[in-house]
Amino acid sequence: MPLHPVLEKVTARVIQRSRVSRGAYLAHLEAARVKGRTQRGTLSCTNLAHGFAAFPANDKLILKEVKQPSVAIISAYNDMLSAHQPFETFPAIIKDAVRKVGAVAQYAGGTPAMCDGVTQGQPGMELSLFSRDAIAMSAAIGLSHNMFDSVLYLGVCDKIVPGLLIGALHFGHLPAVFVPAGPMTSGLSNKEKAAIRQRYAQGKATREELLEGEAQSYHGAGTCTFYGTANSNQLLMEIMGLHLPGAAFINPGTPLRDALTAAAAQRAAQITEMGNEYIPVGHIVDEKSIINAVVGLLATGGSTNHTLHLVAIAKAAGVVIDWDDFNELSAVVPMLCRIYPNGDSDVNHFHAAGGTGFVIRELLDAGLLHDDVNTILGKGLRAHCAEPFLNDDASGVIFKEAPLKSADEKVLRGAADPFSKDGGMVLVQGNLGRAIMKVSAVKEEHRSVEAPALVFDSQEAFMAAYKAGTLDRDFVAVLRFQGPKANGMPELHALTPALANLQDAGRKVALVTDGRMSGASGKVPAAIHVSPEILAGGPLGLVRDGDIIRVDAASGTLEALVSSDVWHGRSMAQADLSPNQIGMGRELFTMFRNNVCAAEQGATSFPLPSPIQTTVPLHGEDNVGNTVPGSDEDFLAKKA
Repeated sequence: MPLHPVLEKVTARVIQRSRVSRGAYLAHLEAARVKGRTQRGTLSCTNLAHGFAAFPANDKLILKEVKQPSVAIISAYNDMLSAHQPFETFPAIIKDAVRKVGAVAQYAGGTPAMCDGVTQGQPGMELSLFSRDAIAMSAAIGLSHNMFDSVLYLGVCDKIVPGLLIGALHFGHLPAVFVPAGPMTSGLSNKEKAAIRQRYAQGKATREELLEGEAQSYHGAGTCTFYGTANSNQLLMEIMGLHLPGAAFINPGTPLRDALTAAAAQRAAQITEMGNEYIPVGHIVDEKSIINAVVGLLATGGSTNHTLHLVAIAKAAGVVIDWDDFNELSAVVPMLCRIYPNGDSDVNHFHAAGGTGFVIRELLDAGLLHDDVNTILGKGLRAHCAEPFLNDDASGVIFKEAPLKSADEKVLRGAADPFSKDGGMVLVQGNLGRAIMKVSAVKEEHRSVEAPALVFDSQEAFMAAYKAGTLDRDFVAVLRFQGPKANGMPELHALTPALANLQDAGRKVALVTDGRMSGASGKVPAAIHVSPEILAGGPLGLVRDGDIIRVDAASGTLEALVSSDVWHGRSMAQADLSPNQIGMGRELFTMFRNNVCAAEQGATSFPLPSPIQTTVPLHGEDNVGNTVPGSDEDFLAKKA
């Protein structure tokens, strides 16, 4: 199947836009390589002795000889987070598995892992987005000992996987395999959970009833089962070729989960510089794999947080994408899934209906994914159109072709008969800036709202007005000073039940904010991540109560209908942000708020790779544009 022309166009634009920074990144990778031997072969005897002092005798002997690979484990384990609690047992499985292929695994370091579900609406949520950069830095600290030839990254949730991948890309000369823990089994349905939340917001359910509903929904070990940022992470790791096929949605504590963990560990040992299949992560994550990730996000109705995270991940690999790329692809990528909040079913139902292997094959066959990419299995994404099973004696994993037909077309459909012809994520822009809208769960009649602005500077101020009964009208809530520079860009889910109740009551309502709503944003139209934010000169600071605001997903409009002379005669709004800077550790994150870039640039504090003095050709071209060794395209061929 030929590639879709829009996919070709966007990819070519990204390659051209990224030429200098991607070339610089590849030069950095080449400079970091230790060719034909282990990384620890560069260490002094003192260095090396420190690195294996506490290891068992047999493992120590392998590390001394510097002939076999050492696999690092970077884990986000903690036992408070349900999604990460299963990782407690993974290091032992990994160490045993790599010994069987003659290698050694070492627990190189841990990273933070915070839960947006716990911090939602709390001061701690203001650390959440910046924890992504802290996680990347923590991964780098673990790898800084230079003892390792490849890395296993153990993480699942919202900022954790993006942070781990950004860290991995800064050690992009090392192979990387991502190891998921899997979702918890299905509990109370997401539809019932949402209904209880709305009743509680109306005062029709008690706190005890709300807590019981939440506990029945989030009831055991594993990822939350709705299709928010955590599970979007997992699907994207598969579609980028960083997981074993079908690994994302196998429940924890099962024989297949453990077998997949062992197989991932062995694969990490097999693809090091020392073997015949050297596949560094910096040559997996490139322009085409990033575009594949955007397509996968759109085709499954994934989290809007990835309009930040994928930009930041791409940036770490020297690839430059923006919201125009998301928007153009969204117009042609069909919606293949209905997973809550875009439907009633959860990720366990999605996996049972055909899962990621089905989605990847359908998109490849429709010309909407690049097959000619590197993955942890080698060259070609089509190897990931598969699902895992235990072999006959339950001693390992075998992979079978993904099903040709969905087992439940209420959850998963083929590209020939999608739920919609577009990806349900649109760019809106105008005199209020640029913003993202996720409309896959928003009914057509609610996708355009024109109403007076009601301006709020905090979630608490909005909720106070709602509880006072002053919001029973048509309005556009303009929630400002929620951007990364202002307060770390927290998620704003406390607003969702209240806005949903007003919409259900027949009011025309919408939200415009420089904050986040993530993958759990639902049926109310919301223009989020408005960029630039006020502290970067953004025009949300010019909005006043009563201004008519037009939010229109169909036309891509985000405007204040105010005359030009009045608009430009206004002064920028001010707010006292000091309460957002102290307490709950927020003072420790001042450097992130001061140095963060705009939401559309990934809301990260890390810069693009810059050129260094090197003899390695930038992006595989000489001075007259001929392809030469050093490019992604001929990397594996040259090595072979």
